[in-house]
Amino acid sequence: MVAALRPFRHPALFYRGDTEYLDGVVPFLLEGLDRGEPVAAAVPGRNLLLIEKALEDRADQVKLIDMRQAGRNPGAILPSVLHAFAGRHPGPVRIVGEPIWAGRTDVEYPACVEHEALINNAFAGRDLAVLCPYDVGALPPPVLADAERTHPEVWGVAGPFVSARFDPDGVRADFTRPLDPPAGVVERRFDLGQLASLRGFAEIWAARHGLRRPRRDDFALAIAELTTNSVLYGGGTGVLRLWSEPSQVVGEVSDAGTIAEPLAGRVPPSATTLGGRGLLLVNRLADLVRTYWVPGRTTTRVHFSR
Repeated sequence: MVAALRPFRHPALFYRGDTEYLDGVVPFLLEGLDRGEPVAAAVPGRNLLLIEKALEDRADQVKLIDMRQAGRNPGAILPSVLHAFAGRHPGPVRIVGEPIWAGRTDVEYPACVEHEALINNAFAGRDLAVLCPYDVGALPPPVLADAERTHPEVWGVAGPFVSARFDPDGVRADFTRPLDPPAGVVERRFDLGQLASLRGFAEIWAARHGLRRPRRDDFALAIAELTTNSVLYGGGTGVLRLWSEPSQVVGEVSDAGTIAEPLAGRVPPSATTLGGRGLLLVNRLADLVRTYWVPGRTTTRVHFSR
């Protein structure tokens, strides 16, 4: 007789202070180890050190990942952290993933919330548990309210409860808003005939605005991938916009295409699938990726820190 798979679980852990953090996270990890499950913790650096110390001689049995590095772009967390770990293990897996912390910027935050909402789609039906800690002492109330909308259950000091606010599709709709570029951007319209020159154009522009190699090469490659997507899937034409901000350079590509799959660029395609890797590469290259889409219009914006 084959045992039934446990359903996918995606609880939020509301904690205040180091003690509550460890009281929620460490038993979750140890239970997985005791069950013989592959276990990972992808959290910001300081919390990673707390977990490693608390696990003592079992720390080497847990995959420890600094989310400040691996998850600097929230759009890369699903493919490069969660899928990268869970995909290597066919059976039950459990992960602590902390994508939102007090140091996240207002520009990054919408992408973080979208990531949390999409986890529910990405792993539906998979025997997997992803516990997401939220620091109630450092994060503002609207962030905690959003956590209740992206997680079906919440763990707190009073015990676990089912979130009556759970509405990941509604969250995605709320945070998928038009991306309006600032005034004074460099703008180039393109079609197939201009496509070959855009990568070099983006590289030269980025060099003039202080982006050094190898990040300058990454920026140019990301622009090349996005503009190619526009020609192939966005109606054959598009608009490239570039601008500089105090600590980063930003590129944006708009076209008349529609992204039909919300997980595009976040779930690695199968080895036999042709295409589908351009957005995945962009998410891995950039420090932040924001996307806005409605029927007949898609805008993808990439940020690269100097």
